[in-house]
Amino acid sequence: METFDFIGDVHGCYKELTAWFHKAGYKKNGDSYLHPDGRIPVFIGDLTDRGPDSAGVIQLVAAMVEKGAALYIPGNHCDKLYRYMLGRPVQITGGMDTTIEELNALSLETSKSIQNKFIHLFKDAPLYLPLDQERIVAAHAGILEKYIGQSGKSVKTFVLYGDITGEKKEDGTPVRRDWAAHYNGKRLIVYGHTPVPEPRKLNNTVNIDTGCVFGGHLTGLHYPEMTYTQVLSSMPYIPEKFRMFPDIPL
Repeated sequence: METFDFIGDVHGCYKELTAWFHKAGYKKNGDSYLHPDGRIPVFIGDLTDRGPDSAGVIQLVAAMVEKGAALYIPGNHCDKLYRYMLGRPVQITGGMDTTIEELNALSLETSKSIQNKFIHLFKDAPLYLPLDQERIVAAHAGILEKYIGQSGKSVKTFVLYGDITGEKKEDGTPVRRDWAAHYNGKRLIVYGHTPVPEPRKLNNTVNIDTGCVFGGHLTGLHYPEMTYTQVLSSMPYIPEKFRMFPDIPL
């Protein structure tokens, strides 16, 4: 049976990512990390933006995926960065400026190399990823069971952004419904996108975005064991960035 380690939103926190691999028992092997038991890391999107080393994260994840040592699905930040790299018009918001500044500070050759790696990584990635005979599905912001096996604009919007209403909050972020509170599917959904203080397991869903870039933790979910490995963030703690749900003990 294959075993997987789902890794939550990294957001440029390269130091925490490498620390996570060491803590979870992985060994450095060239430009990759390998587990002696053959565990497969699965990155669930939002590799870049806001953190200090998005370029390092891109290079590591791209190298591991290219070697077949890891799997990856995109998040909304990945989708936006991809469009930016293709020269399409995007708004430089949501911490994307940190990634652009990083790339601009590198030599032109190095910057182009990293951009090409990211473009290929994104282009080759599935929007969401069913694994273990579809017993578990990785999707950046989540997915409804009716969407599994489907594609199209509504599916992509849900997977990248969650169950958005089209409205905006005062800080400009989209209003999102708590889709996991009403999920009743048979497949286990592992996702991130919405920072929570602790991994949130509810109705056969698990949110493992514990806000590393906002001073929380980088969390990885071990499957099928359903245990976690966490690394404390080195970033400043910003409590207002975390969503509090009634079922999460504080």
